[in-house]
Amino acid sequence: MRSIALLGVILITTVLDAAEPPNRVVLRRLNRVEYENTVRDLLDIDIDLKDLLPLDTSSHGFDNVGEALHTSSFLMERYLEAADIALNVAIVNGPQPPMTKKRYSYVQERQIIGDGGKIFRTLDDAVVFFSSTYSPTILYQFYPQIRGNYRFRISAYGFQNLDKPVTFRVQAGGMMMAQKNHLVGFFDVPAKQPTIIEFVERMEPTHSIHIIPHGTANEQAIRKDGADKFTGPGLAVQWVEVEGPLHPVWPPESHRRLFGELEQVKSGPNRLEVTSKNPALDAERLLRVFVRRAFRRSITDTDLQPFLKLVKLKLDAKMSFEQSMRVGYKAVLVSPEFLFLREKPGKLNDFALATRLSYFLWSTTPDAELLTLAEKGKLHEPETLRGQVERLLNDPKSRAFTENFLGQWLSLRDINFTSPDHRLYPEFDEMLKAAMIQETHLFFNELVKQDLSLTNIVASDFTMLNERLAKHYGIPGIEGHAFRKVMLPKNSHRGGFLTMGSVLKVTANGTNTSPVTRGAWVLDRILGTPPSPPPADVPAVEPDIRGAITIRSQLAKHREIAACASCHTRIDPPGFALESYDVIGGWREHYRSVGNGQAVMIDGRRMPYLKGLKVDPADELADGSTFRDINEYKQLLLRDRDKLARAFTKHLLTYGTGGAPSANDRAEIDAIVAKVREKNDGVRSLIHEVVQSPIFQRK
Repeated sequence: MRSIALLGVILITTVLDAAEPPNRVVLRRLNRVEYENTVRDLLDIDIDLKDLLPLDTSSHGFDNVGEALHTSSFLMERYLEAADIALNVAIVNGPQPPMTKKRYSYVQERQIIGDGGKIFRTLDDAVVFFSSTYSPTILYQFYPQIRGNYRFRISAYGFQNLDKPVTFRVQAGGMMMAQKNHLVGFFDVPAKQPTIIEFVERMEPTHSIHIIPHGTANEQAIRKDGADKFTGPGLAVQWVEVEGPLHPVWPPESHRRLFGELEQVKSGPNRLEVTSKNPALDAERLLRVFVRRAFRRSITDTDLQPFLKLVKLKLDAKMSFEQSMRVGYKAVLVSPEFLFLREKPGKLNDFALATRLSYFLWSTTPDAELLTLAEKGKLHEPETLRGQVERLLNDPKSRAFTENFLGQWLSLRDINFTSPDHRLYPEFDEMLKAAMIQETHLFFNELVKQDLSLTNIVASDFTMLNERLAKHYGIPGIEGHAFRKVMLPKNSHRGGFLTMGSVLKVTANGTNTSPVTRGAWVLDRILGTPPSPPPADVPAVEPDIRGAITIRSQLAKHREIAACASCHTRIDPPGFALESYDVIGGWREHYRSVGNGQAVMIDGRRMPYLKGLKVDPADELADGSTFRDINEYKQLLLRDRDKLARAFTKHLLTYGTGGAPSANDRAEIDAIVAKVREKNDGVRSLIHEVVQSPIFQRK
């Protein structure tokens, strides 16, 4: 352990000391997401590693920018721990675990047996879950001891007074309250007709699943008379069938990548260990293949020597072949050539170009095809490079580009940072939050897939909706949980990223909106002209949820301060235009209040909030242009398409290269914008031009 740690520190120090002065992008390491994805694809394992590592620091809005990715002894310790965990998962030391297939009934679950008909109703063939707010619906009978993928089949149907499908969500994770769970997905089943829902999910030992209906009654309504007398809709679950762990081959591919077809021998009770008849030759052969893939380039004997030396030292110390190789592999996984993206100043060689391209569009290590083209010296050829961009964008791995680029460019990673106040926003739920993110991802994918104009960022005549989100937006005629492309009514007030629920939620807190926060976000993320930080001695403006005074009135006084006025003339207008949207992205003409205002009734039920003061979204830009609402403001933004394209190009280049463009890059950025203008500002075309640009292809 200490020898590997010392080797890692020495190698990283050597790399940093020997690094040539950078041109535009400094030497950068893999961030947490890239590290996890790279280990996953290198070893062919599915494992959560990023949470072991400290949070990455962002710069220019992205956490893969080299200047912010620091290295420390603490980080090295975490890398060592992560390498051990990854190798333990990748290497198997026992016989293939038996695959079992078993069907479970919730009738036998202790929370159902002990409920006494208060929340759940037991039928001849099923258990009915009525409550969407009470969820002790863990399948405790399924208690896996072996980590792996499991196939789940759930037979369920909508129960009682339903003329449309019922939706439910499945979560997976630990069975204790404090343990982390994650969403598997939302599913629809029809009324009265048993339907089988099937999915495959990776499960950790002792983890299980939760089944929770959506849009049904709350717990109090059911307890009032008991589940047997409750007449509202519910979810009837007949059975859950689990099959696994699923292993198509044994030893699994992860083990074969490290030890090929080498024999395993018994080394203890129920334990096998890899052995070799010629340890020196096998160690060199296996490490040569592994190091090439880990280093993302061709390697030399000099590259191999530190790791071969470690293995030989362990073999000489009478450690087994497998344990000695583990030491070598672990050293590779903490070496600077693996943890850092090595790029020499000037034009990138083909291996560095393959790496930059792969981390741009896949957030992971280049695959065999990219490395082969790099080895042949063909990747830099314009047509070859275009073909590879097309291949990477068409591959399912490109969802990492959608998730990670949008997650930072649009701040979608902040979706869970605040929880809307249940008094002001009782309609908010997990399904709506998930739908918000899905809309944004699918919309961006559509822009890329169809090469649609980047003006859709600001204003579009379509979006991607399911029933839950369409209801939130007030758009009729959409049923079911499945998303589909929807042409927007002219009076919808939607279209483009600015008016999506996800963006509107992350630019607000849990109780109120701030034109300053949203306005600064628009200037930075959409227009590429971030405002200066506020003066340290000027207090922030906090909207009044008691409903006594509007945020506009408060900001009017704020703008009387000389130090604030110049910036607020730029920040406030886009912020006021977005004031027509509340904390969760709902359209509003009046603020919601918990103090002053009129009572609000919906479907015969009084809401816990009041109808407050009227929203005024009108304002004036610094150039004197005026607008009455968000629709007119969008049209003002569309007057300068090149400005939108230039800002978006800078964000793509920052994310794609790991360094923000400087003033010296303006001419090349203008050239990219000019080329894309000839292609109707297509988003896919812009990605191609970014990759073909000298900025992308040099350090």
